Amino acid sequence: MNAGVFTSVRRRTAAAAPAELDPLLLWPAIGLLMFGLVMVYSASIATAEGSKFTAYQPTYFLVRHAVFLAIGVVVGVVAFQIPLRFWQQFAPWLFVAAVALLVVVLIPHVGRAVNGAQRWLPLGPINLQPSELMKLFAAIYAADYTTRKLADMDSFRRGFLPMAAVIISVGFLLLREPDFGAFVVVAAIAFGILFLGGINARIFALLAVVAVIGFVLLIWLSPYRRERILGFMDPWQDAFGKGYQLSHALIAFGRGEWFGVGLGASVEKLFYLPEAHTDFLLAVIAEELGLVGVVVVVGLFALLVQRAFAIGRQALKLERVYAGLVAQGIGIWIGVQSFINMGVNMGLLPTKGLTLPLMSFGGSGIVANCLALAVLLRVDWENRQLMRGVSV
Repeated sequence: MNAGVFTSVRRRTAAAAPAELDPLLLWPAIGLLMFGLVMVYSASIATAEGSKFTAYQPTYFLVRHAVFLAIGVVVGVVAFQIPLRFWQQFAPWLFVAAVALLVVVLIPHVGRAVNGAQRWLPLGPINLQPSELMKLFAAIYAADYTTRKLADMDSFRRGFLPMAAVIISVGFLLLREPDFGAFVVVAAIAFGILFLGGINARIFALLAVVAVIGFVLLIWLSPYRRERILGFMDPWQDAFGKGYQLSHALIAFGRGEWFGVGLGASVEKLFYLPEAHTDFLLAVIAEELGLVGVVVVVGLFALLVQRAFAIGRQALKLERVYAGLVAQGIGIWIGVQSFINMGVNMGLLPTKGLTLPLMSFGGSGIVANCLALAVLLRVDWENRQLMRGVSV
């Protein structure tokens, strides 16, 4: 009798558990993380086998990616336990800490330089990339700022100007690394949240015009960015120089056709396509799994972003402005960065040093992505508790 009661209770608990979280958010996220683990191994095995740096170990990148993924999951589980009110309370301090890390990484002999970019802080066996943390903390801080300034959203001086000054300062530090791609993402997150928070439409239109002019100047006044633009416009004109990465990415897409050449059978990853396991992971997916594989990835990201905005809207309906803006800010981050990475891989956008969120190899990126997902899941969980009449 007691065993039967216990079994009944256990079944009811198991049936109720999935309702605590949004399955259309949780499972696509898990799917992208696991799919990324498989594809990182496939894209990196040749590089790992042929490099003295990796001690010729074919599983070098797989093991490191799996370790960082495990760390990210642990960090995410811990972060999920933290109520949103604490994130809001400490938002300014977290943002200041991220800015401090951006300063530290620029100090000579402290930050680590790779391929002319000084973006990493060596911490023993791992490297911390502060710009990845800045993306999350920018969303958390921008949501807090907008929530506090709701009454001033129509004012250029009180509502828009302080945030613009902060983001320009962060942009200056990111461009010193240089990390133009991260600057674009951070700016999109911050100003996207301001827009969702109700900033005056004329101010936002002015911002858009100024941003376009600013980005054009940044590209035109920088020789290497200008060369990237020229190479992007016609990669075949200098296929062994400026257009090398893009031309080989396009070859990978062409070879994949509808269903790909088969998992593990990519040719472009055999030292032809640079950064195959990081920036150009989607090109390897296209070659090995074809258009079908790319459509699956795009669909999972689209569903993830849609759920982030839906959770944000639900929070706003429950008068949880901060939680709603954080959720939508995370949606902007994942959406913008994945769109840019995919656009670069497909030749729709100039080459940028941005990885594919949740999938590409990179310790700081994976941990930051898992942390962001945990915060997003927490927003959804708190929404569900409030709709049930339970205080959080």
